[in-house]
Amino acid sequence: MALFGRNKTTIGLDIGSGLIKVAVIEHGRGEPELAKVVITPLTADAIVEGEIMDPGIVTDAIRSSLEQAGVKTKTVVTAVGGRDVIIKKIQIERVKEQQARELMRWEAEQHVPFDMESVELDFQILDPDGDGLEMQVLLVAAKRDLIESKLRLLSDAGVTPSVVDVDAFALHNAFELNYPDAMQGVVGLVNIGHEVTNINILDDGVPILTRDITVGTRRFREDLQRDRGLGADEAQALVQGYDRSPQLDAVIESRGEEVAVGIERAAAFLASSSRTGSQMRAVYVCGGGSRIPGLTEALAARLRLPVELANPLANLKVRDGALESLVTDEVAPLLMLPVGLALRQLD
Repeated sequence: MALFGRNKTTIGLDIGSGLIKVAVIEHGRGEPELAKVVITPLTADAIVEGEIMDPGIVTDAIRSSLEQAGVKTKTVVTAVGGRDVIIKKIQIERVKEQQARELMRWEAEQHVPFDMESVELDFQILDPDGDGLEMQVLLVAAKRDLIESKLRLLSDAGVTPSVVDVDAFALHNAFELNYPDAMQGVVGLVNIGHEVTNINILDDGVPILTRDITVGTRRFREDLQRDRGLGADEAQALVQGYDRSPQLDAVIESRGEEVAVGIERAAAFLASSSRTGSQMRAVYVCGGGSRIPGLTEALAARLRLPVELANPLANLKVRDGALESLVTDEVAPLLMLPVGLALRQLD
């Protein structure tokens, strides 16, 4: 990574279906500071259902975003996610880390529904100082094709990744900094994006379960256009607005139900597979869809749980001018993932 004065700078690059988001964080001797945010919209069909349909548009947007961010380095932290990434908390015999590394491929074969020849594996021992006969391990498997596709895209954009993280872990990084009180018990962190909603379940601050459902702001807009007869601009204005409307409430009732059911199923799976049977105590929502007027209230009523809008800037120091020309309240929900990526302080 490049050094600017005494500060080490990390660039988080989030390539979403609708937006390219860049967050630049400087790690000095004190607390991390958000130095710059750039958000670049993509054309409607540049990325569809996670598939890059027009690589040229996406790579141009990446280059433009980094140029606007004013960074000299082209080394970034980015992430992969979706159905081709599996995160699972497992228990194995307590061994040293090197032995665990040797055991992990065999363990993965028991827990990961992918061909082991086609995946990249990693793991983290969650209780390294424990003295029991077993230890808890967070196992992560990602399809190699997914990673190689991301690397090709970045290479075409002239960018080098110092780390390819996992979406769920990056979201957790930003969430932990801003909501330390949520690191106790079981909570849900739900990132409602353009096309996909990521549901992440955290147990005592550890992301132990992740699920994706194909509902995002695009579906809300399309429903408003198809079922309510609105034009594209009208639908966009309602979804991104501040005021509730009967037309939007009707869409929230159906699409919000899908999101709520996804959260319930993830929580139920965790409760049934956990030895403690822990119940979820709260849900935090982020992403562009979290700002849809009335959605958090609808989720809270449906889930019978506290549902709170998660702000990745709540405890993060923000430099004057970092959000130049951007409205903080409007863009903050979009920044949980890129901020989480940029919080990675690299050696």
